[in-house]
Amino acid sequence: MVDEELGEATIVYEDPDGETIEKNVQNEHVAYFQDHWLVKVGEDDEGRDIVRRIPATRVYHVERTVEKFEEEVKTVRDQVQSFTDDLRSRLLGGGESEGQSKPLSIDVEGDSDDERR
Repeated sequence: MVDEELGEATIVYEDPDGETIEKNVQNEHVAYFQDHWLVKVGEDDEGRDIVRRIPATRVYHVERTVEKFEEEVKTVRDQVQSFTDDLRSRLLGGGESEGQSKPLSIDVEGDSDDERR
């Protein structure tokens, strides 16, 4: 169900044929993730969302209407913080908050730690 109060977004991008496309959607139907813009373009016969992934390099601009710019920036900042916390936890096993303050050493040449010292 679309929440009309979330505002609208317009994404302008280049399609594979080189044509410029301008698509208007509800804000909740457009997102940025892993260097792609994700845009809901419809639903299938079973009611599942159909999403188009558009590489960021093909997008000219995205305009959104928002209630307050500060709230939009806070949402983006919170998403980035969540992503970096998750990445830090996966790579470092919890990071400094769990007592790990030394950098993680990854063996890329196949040598053991003893051979490199």
